[in-house]
Amino acid sequence: MTAADIPILRQWRASDERQRLLQIVQPALIGLIDGTISTLAPIFAAAYISGSRAALLVGLAAALGAAISMGMSEGLSDDGEITGRGAALSRGMITGLATFVGGTAHALPFLIDDTSTALTVAYVVVSIELVVIALVRSAS
Repeated sequence: MTAADIPILRQWRASDERQRLLQIVQPALIGLIDGTISTLAPIFAAAYISGSRAALLVGLAAALGAAISMGMSEGLSDDGEITGRGAALSRGMITGLATFVGGTAHALPFLIDDTSTALTVAYVVVSIELVVIALVRSAS
């Protein structure tokens, strides 16, 4: 399988700038924002109360739940014909995957056993995530 065989890459190459924005960038950005923001409270609460291992498990569970919820919500919101937002299935999958990535990124520092160190790394990761989201948002 080559990169040209991946449907999302074929769609990207075949689309004009407006289509890319509506059908790929915006669903991914929505997912990243939701994944990053919606999982912060459970992850950090678990870290403070129960330590790194619990924070990691809660973070992964919250990211998975948020990904399923956002993917289904975006996929079921409209069929994309009137709005030009593309196929519901691909939009839902893009949003769900981006939500999982956004929620998982700041859970991974809790692979570190020392909760204090893990929290410090997680704060940095969250800061980077939010800056990247702001930069992508301002560019689109």
